[in-house]
Amino acid sequence: MPTPIIMPKFGQMTEESTIVEWRKKEGDKVAKGDILFDVETDKSVMEVESFTDGTLLKIVVPPGVPVPVQSTVGFIGQPGESVPEVGAPPKKAEAAPPPPVADRTTSRGEVPVSVSTVAPSPAPQPVGPTRFRISPRAAALARETVIDPTRITGSGPEGRVVEKDVRAYLAAHHYDQIRITPTAKILAAKEEMDILSIKGTGDGCRITVADIEQAIAEKPKPMSKMRQVIGQRLQQSVVTAPHFYVTVEVDMTDLVALRARLKEQGVPFTVTDFIAHAVVLTLREFPDVNSTTDGRSARWRSHVGLGLAVSLEQGLVVPVVQNADELSLAELSQQARALAEKARTGKLTPDEMSGGTFTISNMGMLDVENFTAIINPGESAILAVSSTLKKPVVRDDKVVVRSIMKMTLSSDHRLIDGALAARFANAVKQKLEDIGLWNRLMS
Repeated sequence: MPTPIIMPKFGQMTEESTIVEWRKKEGDKVAKGDILFDVETDKSVMEVESFTDGTLLKIVVPPGVPVPVQSTVGFIGQPGESVPEVGAPPKKAEAAPPPPVADRTTSRGEVPVSVSTVAPSPAPQPVGPTRFRISPRAAALARETVIDPTRITGSGPEGRVVEKDVRAYLAAHHYDQIRITPTAKILAAKEEMDILSIKGTGDGCRITVADIEQAIAEKPKPMSKMRQVIGQRLQQSVVTAPHFYVTVEVDMTDLVALRARLKEQGVPFTVTDFIAHAVVLTLREFPDVNSTTDGRSARWRSHVGLGLAVSLEQGLVVPVVQNADELSLAELSQQARALAEKARTGKLTPDEMSGGTFTISNMGMLDVENFTAIINPGESAILAVSSTLKKPVVRDDKVVVRSIMKMTLSSDHRLIDGALAARFANAVKQKLEDIGLWNRLMS
């Protein structure tokens, strides 16, 4: 009997996932441990392995379709085995307008197309979607001229768009003056574009394939699941947590020189390693910064879950070094490097992105003088680290060139006041500037 392939549940909060790509085709041999498909969850793209040997008999869920966790997405078995029928998995209702022209007609010879409208407020009863009505002849003319008929005001019964309305609309928009190449028109029709909304850049303002392709590229596209979740979480953070910012300048000259000497000795610590360890040491001194609040109560965390933001092409992920307060500088560096590599290769597990109590966002490699970061929900502060730049500064009443780095602490003002934020930021600064401290930690 075929074995169903079940969409795994990645993390406690994951309710649905989307298959990005099937690595196997129907009929392919599958060995236990083979990668069957890649899945996009709320936070990352992950690989799903086969738990059995056999042949991929059927793919139930194609790429790009979000499905609830624990849904059957395919079957593995032996060639010739009968595959049970599986209904389409339930999907969340989405409000998306259908194509402007439908092929079916009503009893009155109309082609109905649903167009969502906003219900009037206040309304005694819920108002459903109005129906855009267009006659078959009008719909055919709209298709032939490659325009969007839903923009036309109908003069027929119940607002139905009839052929004369389309012709009047075309005349009002000087359609007869439009010049478009045959290939461009075919492409526009295929992509359901409205050529009245496209400006031609060819000779004599002729609309070309390049113009259509540019318009296609500008069409709204659904955001990835990861990008949607990032947006929702950061919006939630900004709305619920009043952000307060403190910026300090750190003289990194001596630490940069120490790092260069260590690199020559085969000890490749990064600037982020020193910043991360300085933050962990400072969080021990300022437990309120390692806390969280819902606006009514505050909760202190006894261990530091240090989040290190990693930028990927599809968005930002924050792997978390668990119990960072128990690690040496070398151990912290090793774990941070391993997590960053897993993030870049899409192999982070949900557990490795959970449990953060404080986050560092380092844009030092991007030539950024200063920036602010949004606090991750569930935390009370985040440290934004900018580039280390050579600047003229005053030392002992003399102007000298030093390597300066700016750090900005974003704090939840419900829990952390300005004085505490300033003391915390300056404590991190003092540790980074204390070369004796780093020599002692590495001895």
